[in-house]
Amino acid sequence: MNKVVTSAADAVADIPSGATIAVGGFGLCGIPAVLIDAVLDTGIGDLEAVSNNAGVDKFGLGVLLGAGRLRRMIASYVGENREFARRYLAGELEVELTPQGTLAERIRAGGSGIPAFFTATGVGTQVAEGGLPWRYAADGTIAKASPAKRTQVFTTRKGEQEFVLEEAIVADFALVRAWRGDRHGNLVFRDSARNFNPLVAMCGQITIAEVEELVEPGDIDPNQVHTPGIFVHRVLALTPEQAADKRIEKVTVRDHAAAR
Repeated sequence: MNKVVTSAADAVADIPSGATIAVGGFGLCGIPAVLIDAVLDTGIGDLEAVSNNAGVDKFGLGVLLGAGRLRRMIASYVGENREFARRYLAGELEVELTPQGTLAERIRAGGSGIPAFFTATGVGTQVAEGGLPWRYAADGTIAKASPAKRTQVFTTRKGEQEFVLEEAIVADFALVRAWRGDRHGNLVFRDSARNFNPLVAMCGQITIAEVEELVEPGDIDPNQVHTPGIFVHRVLALTPEQAADKRIEKVTVRDHAAAR
């Protein structure tokens, strides 16, 4: 039951090139930066990443992106990372843009054993009808577009309504960051860092968690556990320095003297 690994390198050593990795976090909040750096150090590539976005240039998933290790991304947001946008528009990266709520539910469904679900989000748009650019050609034309999805009408409280079928996401490996974790893999996320992390932890065939504070089994109140250890296969305890390294995506300040 002791799932603690001795190093980040050991935690990700068996991730092969071509794997699909789901990565927790939102922007730079709650991202498993230490594990991502360890993946970079392995030298593997041709990866498909599932994440809300790709971090920023030179931090988070941005380091894998900048090194050319990502082949494809399923994400809801391209902004804040110039290299992400450049590679996508230049045809160097395939991107399946997905509405944020739909992405979250696709990940949750994958972890819950639900192969697909119907949602109203995207009905009547290219999300359902197809044609979204997944990959561009070097000349700016669309080299690969999203396919049309199945739609179906259901009777709801609002009457008959059309829905689109979305498939679940199951990743080969899932990387998350937690505030606290024990040796059995039970995890607690703090404040807004909870974001996509609990969902991502569910959808990995193998889930690896880096934790800011490692505690003993029983130290976490069962009522406070966000992700039960059954979903987690490896736990990496961060050093105090690693735990404190939390970048701010955008710093906004004001002149206090002028504000008076």
